[in-house]
Amino acid sequence: MWIRLIAALWAALLLPAAAHADIKETVAKLAPNGLVLVLDKDGKDLLAQNSDEPFVPASVAKIVTAWLAMEVLGPDYRFETRFHVDAKRVLYVRGGGDPMLVSEELDLLAPALLAATGEEPFTGMVLDGSYYPDDLEIPGIEGTDEAYDALNSALAVNFNTINAVRSGDTVKSAEAQTPITPLAISQFKARGPKGKGRISLAQEDPSISILYAGELIAAFIEKAGGKIDGAISLGPVPDGLKPVYVHRQSRDLAEILRLLLLGSNNYIANQVFLEIGTDLLGGPVSLDKSLRVANQILARHGLAKAIHLEEGSGISRDNRFTARGLAEVLDLFAPHAELMRRTKSGSRYKTGTFSGVSTLAGFAKTKSHGDVRFVISLSGGGKLRFRLLEAIEREL
Repeated sequence: MWIRLIAALWAALLLPAAAHADIKETVAKLAPNGLVLVLDKDGKDLLAQNSDEPFVPASVAKIVTAWLAMEVLGPDYRFETRFHVDAKRVLYVRGGGDPMLVSEELDLLAPALLAATGEEPFTGMVLDGSYYPDDLEIPGIEGTDEAYDALNSALAVNFNTINAVRSGDTVKSAEAQTPITPLAISQFKARGPKGKGRISLAQEDPSISILYAGELIAAFIEKAGGKIDGAISLGPVPDGLKPVYVHRQSRDLAEILRLLLLGSNNYIANQVFLEIGTDLLGGPVSLDKSLRVANQILARHGLAKAIHLEEGSGISRDNRFTARGLAEVLDLFAPHAELMRRTKSGSRYKTGTFSGVSTLAGFAKTKSHGDVRFVISLSGGGKLRFRLLEAIEREL
């Protein structure tokens, strides 16, 4: 009896070691050159393969941005857009960098604005985008028409993009909720594909995106029963002119981050990242301010050398993380893990993809160790990273 009991105890003690050996063999077979790190809830290695070299995170960098935003701004933070009206009934709109100023939000905004100002026609609209500098540059954003290259702006709508359908000389909105405007038509004729597609704005002239925002705001004001009788132009809000209506984004930061981590939108990520610096160091916005704040917080957690950021979306190939640094950020972000995308098995994750770079990081739900943190970086094979995650779920 004692012999059988001792044998059973030894078998139980050897099970974790056997499981670790199995997962190591599986990972080595599937991705011998891949970076894979798995840590248990106490931070102990369950698996570490090629995990010491820094890697390009791609969009898993958005996990760091989301964590920093929660640290600085808090889950209840709401972006604001301010509206002013002068004695001649000129409407001034001052952008506040709201990343979710989409058509559905304008449908909420316009009636509330008219309730505050009355439905008498406005004699003109002046758009103030001075919260962001004209020369703002985000590393990794290139001068293309692709939506992922949309420039960041203090006042932009629909992620600074136009989604339309082009047939010959006819351009129509590709979204039932978004009216087509003259600027949208001219921009899509000049740069849009034949058929349906989404193009970025403001690559050559940042004022284009602000003017388009004005046209779309005007269209929703008209839909709500108001009107802009005069021209739409750019300019500052006059000194001393107080806002008559401040629109607070209907989505709080936690919801915006959930959408960010689900959709991996670069524009949203850097709008949020830019707000981090301004919230602590004051306006106007600058990338340098946000990087300073980010680096101070990273240093406070001993992560100054482990997490190197050039911007907040992961679009720059000069971002560099270590696997252990990102795993530490995951530990800090764990209270908000439910904001991340979920597998059928219950794991939470964020992907990152570049040409030649496939990353995956998050919280794997395992049989023997519960929720564990994992970081995967491969030189290719987007599907392979999920096969590795499935192996971690199954064999640990």
